[in-house]
Amino acid sequence: MSLQKQTKAKPLFPDLLWSRPENKFHAGKLLIVGGNAQAALAPAQAYMLAQQAGAGTVKVLLPDALKKTVGKTLEDGEYAPSTPSGSFSTQALGELQAMANWADGTLIAGDIGRNSETAILLEKFLEKHVGQVTLTRDAIEYITALPSLVQHRPDTLAVLSYSQLQRLGTAMHFPMAFSFDITLQRLTDCLRALTEQYKFSVVTQHLGQTFVASGGQVSSTPIIGPENNPWRLAVATKASVLWLQNPGQLFASVSTSLVVD
Repeated sequence: MSLQKQTKAKPLFPDLLWSRPENKFHAGKLLIVGGNAQAALAPAQAYMLAQQAGAGTVKVLLPDALKKTVGKTLEDGEYAPSTPSGSFSTQALGELQAMANWADGTLIAGDIGRNSETAILLEKFLEKHVGQVTLTRDAIEYITALPSLVQHRPDTLAVLSYSQLQRLGTAMHFPMAFSFDITLQRLTDCLRALTEQYKFSVVTQHLGQTFVASGGQVSSTPIIGPENNPWRLAVATKASVLWLQNPGQLFASVSTSLVVD
């Protein structure tokens, strides 16, 4: 299967662009998870980006250590138990599961910090929850530490930098190397093989392109603007919204999200 190339002028799946829901009631429910006592920018930005991307209803789950600082400024914020250091604790699992069950899709947006209790929380959540989950930014570090969390989990999207993809491939003992001097054809082959072997899907940027890989299919979209700008959160949020509006069409939805204004 060859690389499927698209541009804004020639999208791969134009029907998805023209059939987007106009009524908020039919535009899906997104849960955004993130933040710790030292940082809450990622979930706050994701909330605004999801509204702009056309999500029907958006809720945000934060550690309760943030309630005093952002409780009055972030609409639709919910709070779950935190550790003494201000990250999500394992006691947050009940709230996280309940809200994820309410939502059509969950975005682990980042700024979750490095904490052993948060690692256990994410492990239990990914094992127990059945549904669409997108992970990005520092949430990727947790799955790099324990790749089995996503290797065989369907409906899972990792939006990660190329260096994070390298580390994840190494952690999974994937036999094909994601080198920085890789050719376009070789990278396409690697992404195809990775997502044929495992059930999770990938979005990454390299060689001036944003790549989407899922179930052995690979698409590329030219990057608009300088490569390596902060991009993961915006791409992950738009991808999550289009995907929850088109369940069962991960590859088409995520690829199309890259050409949505």
